[in-house]
Amino acid sequence: MASDSKVDRAPEVGVVFDAVVVGAGFAGLYMLHRLKGLGLRARVYEAGAGVGGTWYWNRYPGARCDVESMQYSFSFSPELDQEWSWKERYASQPEILAYAEHVAGRFGLYPHIRFETRVTGAAFDESAKCWQVVTERGDRVSAQHLIMAVGCLSATNRPHFVGVEDFQGPIYHTGEWPHGGVDFTGLRVGLIGTGSSAIQSIPIIAAQAKTLTVFQRTPNYSVPAWNTPTDPAEEKIVKADYPALRAKARARPTGFYFPFNTQSALEATPEERERQYEAFWARGGLPFLGAYGDLLFDKTANDTIADFARRKIRLIVRDPAVADLLCPDNVFGCKRLCVDTGYFEAYNLDHVNLVDVSKQPIERFTRTGIVANGAEYPCDAVVTATGFAAMTGSFDRIPITGRGGVMLAEKWRAGPRTYLGLATSGFPNFFMITGPGSPSVLASMIQAIEQHVDWMVDCIAHMRDVGARTIEPLLTHEDAWVEHVNEVAEVSLRSTCSSWYVGANIPGRPRVFMPYIGGFPVYVQKCNEVMSGGFEGFQMDVAPKADVPPKVRQTERWRAPLDIEVISPAMVAARRVPVV
Repeated sequence: MASDSKVDRAPEVGVVFDAVVVGAGFAGLYMLHRLKGLGLRARVYEAGAGVGGTWYWNRYPGARCDVESMQYSFSFSPELDQEWSWKERYASQPEILAYAEHVAGRFGLYPHIRFETRVTGAAFDESAKCWQVVTERGDRVSAQHLIMAVGCLSATNRPHFVGVEDFQGPIYHTGEWPHGGVDFTGLRVGLIGTGSSAIQSIPIIAAQAKTLTVFQRTPNYSVPAWNTPTDPAEEKIVKADYPALRAKARARPTGFYFPFNTQSALEATPEERERQYEAFWARGGLPFLGAYGDLLFDKTANDTIADFARRKIRLIVRDPAVADLLCPDNVFGCKRLCVDTGYFEAYNLDHVNLVDVSKQPIERFTRTGIVANGAEYPCDAVVTATGFAAMTGSFDRIPITGRGGVMLAEKWRAGPRTYLGLATSGFPNFFMITGPGSPSVLASMIQAIEQHVDWMVDCIAHMRDVGARTIEPLLTHEDAWVEHVNEVAEVSLRSTCSSWYVGANIPGRPRVFMPYIGGFPVYVQKCNEVMSGGFEGFQMDVAPKADVPPKVRQTERWRAPLDIEVISPAMVAARRVPVV
């Protein structure tokens, strides 16, 4: 339970903290835990009524993780690893939320979190060298450090449709689902979008609804999850040596471990490729992309897996015309690969209808339905599975002011600019957990979160040791990192299509590939080099001393060089391109 949820409280005014954290998802929880460990006074502000972040808000039917449960979990506590047992191979939203609540309670985090409290502004006070933070509940506090734990996929995208205000039924967004659930039994449902949340929810909504009409602009590839209950024998094996699995995961480009074949798809015969794809399809999930090592870097190689996936769709969907509409014609994996249970099979149901709006967008809403391609489709309820303003959307919604009155939104107008995805020049003591320019959504999120938080806390501890009041990136190093991120992105086919990775789902957004694609272990190595080099590329306002400064602290698990098992073209490029 949230400590102050549903309870009126007096605003905090004039209170001074060492750090303010925005967001109580996995990033905010772990950051709070580490700050407490340093003995620092921290406050977390969370817009929701409970912890969990993404898993608090996204309660749509079928919501679950696409990384296997035994790896989609914190690794900082061996005791936590042993005491928690996952029910399924791919955990569902309620189970992941329960895990977040367990973590918050077990580590005594609730008293330091203010729920139902949205931050509405933050400004750096140059004279006091601290952040002034305000909330919609009237809080006005200051803190040396401001840490954004707002998530990469948390600001919902709600495109405007003509006449939407006239529609008399309820309209739901998958990213802000009613906590009591929705019963679609006997209703005519319209669903807009065929991204990940739609692919997960369509089979379940179809099982309830009288009719389900899906409006599709762009088809997506999806691989079956083949989800099963957790195997107790497998769980026992993992828990017997959990650190070994965590170490292998950190050495992979994605930050989680799965079988990976480094051979080129083009070196195999057609018969060998077919057998390999069948074997990886039978395993299911995101590891399907590990069938060959060059699938995301060579278009000819990618064509072989794309053709295989389209053949699978046509084998599943009985109506050839519907199957054709569901077959993407873009690069396999250039958009986030979806993982499903019965998605394509749902289109074999007589009451499920697919409407193509790729050539002509939805025309308008009426009082009782949606008009597309000149026809009206009756709807009693509408679900908008239209995704998020990825990576920077939550930053855009909070006025954040740095040195000289510069607004972060203005600085990022042409695209986000950061150093290592951790910080941005002109905004002292301002940290971003899994920010743009870091692996973030291209890695297992909890691994990426832990690495970022540990780096930031080690940095804050070092500042305390040397008496530094502020730290911020040098503009030269920030510019070099942005150039490096863009250059490495060009190596991958992921940068070739219109996706939320480049902000293409939001009209007017600059087309910039936002996550760092060089691979998680290469990125970790770069962060370690910056830290071991005395925070190279950052400036601190500490007077130089004649004696040797205190040794930089570093969280134990990141000290040893990672045993990088898989070298992809992007990882090779990441090592070759100089940062400065």
